[in-house]
Amino acid sequence: MIGRNKSQADPADKDAHQGPGESGPSRRSLLAAAGAGSLGIAAGALGHAAFAAGPAAQAPASDVVEFHGPHQSGIATPMQDRMHIAAFDVTAESRDELIALLKDWTAAIEHLMRGADVGEFGATGGSYDAPPEDTGEAIGLSASHLSVTIGFGRSLFENSKGPRFGLEGRIPAALADLPHFPGDALEEFRSGGDLVVQACADDPQVAVHAVRNLARIAFGRARVRWSQIGFGRTSSTSTSQATPRNLFGFKDGTANLKAEEQRALDEHVWVGDATGKEAWMNGGTYLVARRIRMHIETWDRSSMREQENIFGRTKREGAPLSGGTEFSEPDFAMAGRGGPIMPVDSHVALAHPSANKGVQMLRRGFNYTDGSDGLGRLDAGLFFIAFVVDPRTHYVPMQNTMAKSDALAEYLKHTASGLFAVPPGTTAGGYLGQSLFV
Repeated sequence: MIGRNKSQADPADKDAHQGPGESGPSRRSLLAAAGAGSLGIAAGALGHAAFAAGPAAQAPASDVVEFHGPHQSGIATPMQDRMHIAAFDVTAESRDELIALLKDWTAAIEHLMRGADVGEFGATGGSYDAPPEDTGEAIGLSASHLSVTIGFGRSLFENSKGPRFGLEGRIPAALADLPHFPGDALEEFRSGGDLVVQACADDPQVAVHAVRNLARIAFGRARVRWSQIGFGRTSSTSTSQATPRNLFGFKDGTANLKAEEQRALDEHVWVGDATGKEAWMNGGTYLVARRIRMHIETWDRSSMREQENIFGRTKREGAPLSGGTEFSEPDFAMAGRGGPIMPVDSHVALAHPSANKGVQMLRRGFNYTDGSDGLGRLDAGLFFIAFVVDPRTHYVPMQNTMAKSDALAEYLKHTASGLFAVPPGTTAGGYLGQSLFV
């Protein structure tokens, strides 16, 4: 047998606990310990450290995103470059089973985010005749700034059969089904869900590992409804990050909200004054997810003039067509030939806060490519993710306008949609989503 099985664990170990701010050992350091001629000991230590990490052999602080706090990670966290998001349908029937799942997920997420294995004995410990508790593909990889965010869909509270899990009367008014927008071609199997998990990391294998293990933990209580991998961020969420480009080759998210803009986040992202049945959402937010396929081949045959007029920005610098640099404020009144130099149906003109009653979103979308279709065209585009204080005011009106009037809409096809209430963060000893059940 490799490592210790549960019957061999030191009873004193069960009383160990992680203090606030402590980090467990990195997978890399523990793997090195195993390679030093102590495979059995290191494997048992790996599993134990994931369950009840002590202060020794901590993961690199620069590589770890803080798990505890008033808000969940993966929202105002500086944006990583890889993402795996998955929605789940809950198959458990009792409230206690659902709470147990959230507790198990919380414990696993805390371990994963500090670079440790899942479970008491991890990927290589425990009984040799039982499946490992961790799938193991992240052994030797660091925490990679992994962040994991969970949210609740409306169907978790009620479905066609009525209320679920004793949550009647707890549905926030803002968690209303998104309307069918003009041009939507939604695929049901890619949309909705009772729960959502967003895992973001610098390393794609770390992000996939997180979702894979949470899905494994959920077995018998929830099943994956849909999932999506993103390979390149399409926004920056920190002033320290450069603006990335989307698959049309344009800088995307120039005016996105940043983590450093606390006042704007409080106004446009964080729920802060809910009372009564909705008070459980204080410190939380709402996640809007949209899978947007881009008509790549058609776009690639469009002239540079047309492309820049559609976006309202220059392709190389990302500056507004009215002049200046990328971060110059657009001048929508500047005259051009036959009308404003910034076309009124340009993406920038219609998405600008001045055209949307001043509302803003915190965008965390990713590029995706899912091979090609039967006609040889790329199935590629943007997996749009945005966090807002209320989708009824901060997303629905804007998307309605853009679906009807945005010149870019000709090159886009919305194929999936989801809306989730993201509960606040948690403190040591608590679990994600706890505020909903108290």
